Amino acid sequence: MKKIVSALVVFVLISCGAKKTAGSAALYEVLTEQSSGGGNIKFFEILTEPNEIKMLQNDPLLADKMKDADINNYNYVILNMGEKNTSGYSIGVEKVEETDKNIIITVKENSPSPDTMVMQMISYPYTVVKVHSKKEIIIK
Repeated sequence: MKKIVSALVVFVLISCGAKKTAGSAALYEVLTEQSSGGGNIKFFEILTEPNEIKMLQNDPLLADKMKDADINNYNYVILNMGEKNTSGYSIGVEKVEETDKNIIITVKENSPSPDTMVMQMISYPYTVVKVHSKKEIIIK
């Protein structure tokens, strides 16, 4: 029971920082941050073309968070951490900076601390981010 409660607490704490702002307008928005459902390998994918972005609307977790106008005005980024042997892992955005020419996203990977009780289960953490710009995106 402690493992389940610990996992839920970690998930809630991670979910709390869902939106960050730069100045008065938000530069990006985390649409979903999940502990499972991602791919088997670590990858970062930048979606800029409307046909690529439209595929995200098929995901039930994202459908309500995307408007048709967003497809032409924003870029989307999928951050996938790959397969992990336990729960407690997450991937997200540490910071987003805008320059004259591009958007720089710094990714943060979180692992469970050694003294944290985790569930022994395969997990596939991922995060989907909407960037409120059509500038080129650089991922660090």
